Amino acid sequence: MGRTVYINGAFKAEEDAFISIFDRGFLFADGIYEVTAVIDGRLVDNDLHLARLERSLHEIAIPMPMAIEQILEIQVDLIRRNQLREGVVYLQVTRGSADRDFGYAEGMRPNFIAFTQAKSLVDAPSVRNGVAVDVTDDPRWSRRDIKTIMLLGQVLAKKKANAGGFHEVWFVEDGYITEGASSTAFILTKDNVVLTRPNSQAVLPGCTRRALQKLAKEGGVIIEERRFTLQEAYEAKEAFLTSASSLVTPIIRVAQRVIGDGTPGPVTRRLQAAYLDLARTRSEPVL
Repeated sequence: MGRTVYINGAFKAEEDAFISIFDRGFLFADGIYEVTAVIDGRLVDNDLHLARLERSLHEIAIPMPMAIEQILEIQVDLIRRNQLREGVVYLQVTRGSADRDFGYAEGMRPNFIAFTQAKSLVDAPSVRNGVAVDVTDDPRWSRRDIKTIMLLGQVLAKKKANAGGFHEVWFVEDGYITEGASSTAFILTKDNVVLTRPNSQAVLPGCTRRALQKLAKEGGVIIEERRFTLQEAYEAKEAFLTSASSLVTPIIRVAQRVIGDGTPGPVTRRLQAAYLDLARTRSEPVL
């Protein structure tokens, strides 16, 4: 049997779920999305993701399709209907459907879809063994703090990186790392300080990043928010990335530079373990 998905007020079999060809998400990428991890049947950092969904929608003047509590109920229902133990729940809200025009009427009814994807998160080879990331100039628009479905720059960059044997790609602007195509970037300096770029319009405010910062503080790991250069990344003792679907993933190579001894470092492993413990013990089970 196929998945059950949610679309505009109804749960449907995925083969029976359709959106109008005049959806502005389809025509203009005029919409917002969120992804929440599910581990052991538990939604991880979901309050942060729903808050970011609301903020992103506000930034482009799309109303929330319903109250946050109702969205949570839909997420829980999808997890139960699809018996999802591990994977993600995807949410997408677009401005709505109307004949194609750059302008849009006020008061449009948003289109809201949600679905689950089963995938290995905790024991993925990337999480166990570490990954290589490529680097390229940042190709995106200026409002990267908005989690828009306009992802062509990321799609093309990741496609090229993957073809070269890389798992992810870090974007560079004015000599500084901004973030990954679908992740937040971290390095560990020779002084044992973890660096990550401050939140601004230049980067997406990562939910996993935010949760990890709190865990690091509790565990005595120093995280400093400041910009760092590509050269600093090359010289780092350790590096890692975070995202909802990647959790905390070690980086063992940046472009052609091996990081540390080419294996996941001890600080990264500590943070991995702390975050996994958070995911498994500090969130309410759904299943």
